[in-house]
Amino acid sequence: MKKPLSIALLSGGLDSSTATALALEANHNVIALSFDYGQKHSKELTAAVNIAKHLNIEEHYIIEVNLAAWGGSSLTDNKQNIPIDGIKKNMIPNTYVPGRNTVFIAIGLSLAEAKEANNLLLGVNIMDYSGYPDCRPDYLQAYQDLANLSSKMGRSGQGVQLLAPLMKMGKLEIIKEAIRLDLPIEKTWSCYKGEQQPCGVCDSCRIRDAGLKQAGRLDLCSL
Repeated sequence: MKKPLSIALLSGGLDSSTATALALEANHNVIALSFDYGQKHSKELTAAVNIAKHLNIEEHYIIEVNLAAWGGSSLTDNKQNIPIDGIKKNMIPNTYVPGRNTVFIAIGLSLAEAKEANNLLLGVNIMDYSGYPDCRPDYLQAYQDLANLSSKMGRSGQGVQLLAPLMKMGKLEIIKEAIRLDLPIEKTWSCYKGEQQPCGVCDSCRIRDAGLKQAGRLDLCSL
């Protein structure tokens, strides 16, 4: 039986790297797709390259989509500060990038159709659910409906499936999976700041470090 082919949106962070490793474990052929969108933490692209090499992914595209041209997020706009005062419930933080996942998934679907891939693999999970509107199950379902209607493959009943294997996992569960898969967590990059070392105080660092502490991996924490 022919192996399924999946396009993995590989940011270089822990979540997308783990989702990619899970697809490989499930015997998928994988093509990686990363984006240089003007993010302050462009160091994640180096991490994406390193993870792709570690996972022996031979085909890896890095596409430039300059979302920083119009700002609207502290991740892309130098006039906005990345929040460091802790996670606030029921509030979308200014680290949300307008339309980012919508743009990325659209490009991913284009690549998937061109390559006749079966799946588009996303690393979104419930830790992002409370904050980001484009990481929620209803969003992905609506996008799946659109994907089925907007492509030749979809109209023929062979549409690309959006897969989010981490959707219902918390950070601790994801870290346990990464460890089980022998993923080099130290090579991934989750910090929202573009400094040499993770800041340890942005939302992403806080969530990641909390999970690492729960997993007993203090050696991998930011601070």
